[in-house]
Amino acid sequence: MIQFKNITKKYKEAVILSNLSFSIDKGSLVAIIGSSGSGKTTTLKMINRLIKPTSGQILIDGEDIAGMDLISLRRNMGYVIQQGGLFPHMTIEENIELIPGLEKHECDQIKQRTIELMAMVGLDPKVYLERYPQELSGGQQQRIGIARAFANDPKIILMDEPFSALDPITRTSLQDELVALQDKMKKTIVFVTHDMSEAIKIADKICILYKGELIQYDTAEEILKRPVNDFVASFVGKHRIWESPEYIKAADIMLDEPVSVSPGTSLLRCVEKMRSAHVDTLMIIELHTKKLLGMIRAASIRRISDKNQLVGNVMVPVQFYVGPQNNIVDVLTLINERQVSSIPVLDDEHRLVGMITKSSLVTTLSEQYVETEVD
Repeated sequence: MIQFKNITKKYKEAVILSNLSFSIDKGSLVAIIGSSGSGKTTTLKMINRLIKPTSGQILIDGEDIAGMDLISLRRNMGYVIQQGGLFPHMTIEENIELIPGLEKHECDQIKQRTIELMAMVGLDPKVYLERYPQELSGGQQQRIGIARAFANDPKIILMDEPFSALDPITRTSLQDELVALQDKMKKTIVFVTHDMSEAIKIADKICILYKGELIQYDTAEEILKRPVNDFVASFVGKHRIWESPEYIKAADIMLDEPVSVSPGTSLLRCVEKMRSAHVDTLMIIELHTKKLLGMIRAASIRRISDKNQLVGNVMVPVQFYVGPQNNIVDVLTLINERQVSSIPVLDDEHRLVGMITKSSLVTTLSEQYVETEVD
């Protein structure tokens, strides 16, 4: 775990960071984001003591880094910057093997590790190891930079806007590869970016800085749904969540009080309830537990001559439903595949907690096109 405790950084009278406190869990990828001058790169460089704080502490696994051996600290951290930061006079092999060599690892182990790292970043060692950085594309250099960062099997990897100079296609590809690598390797990665879409895509948590202050630190889902203030809302973008529909859950879009009746209700009363509530479907629930028993549609009731019957005798089972944490993509897929007009939302105990209808979906989907009124 990395802990920032009341970190302040000043250059003469200029305050770069102000009383910064947050923790990064072991094995997580945290993106630090903010506009130019927010202090994000300064924050990153404090972790490997490239910049020293004016006051406060940074702890790694409970130990203050100020008391650690500087060379050992840095050699046990991977560091990736823009365009890889490779040494131009060294071959790719020499670049990757530099730190393991300084650490005096066995030569055979170093060679084997280099081949594994090249495979990890999707480059053929037979083709690339003897080349020099200038013979590689920007994306290939960045892959080598990532391989070098992993070479000494560090606990922590620092990445300072590593993909910002790349073309969009290469950038997207490397973001995908980083996410896949992190799923496999579970390193503690601190990633500086100015791109909110990138942060949302790759990070477990996002740290938003503004003028040296921590404004919000949370998961992408929480930040998208509940920005803490107008600055975060503006920085994130009003419709940004539509770029990540997996964060829009059934619980966010469902009708919280679906129209329902008990199985002992007569069909006549069911018709009256449908008319007053302007619905064509009723959910049948057990009154005390709220468990869903079945459903009835207005069309089905019309075909039954004896309206004094109890709905529990003629209701039909509910074949399709979603849970509160299913996302909007799941809901749309189910509606499209099953051609249903409404879907109940059930919790783990099979209790009815909400309802999603086509009209409620239309309302939700239309929100991405509605602009906020200007005061």
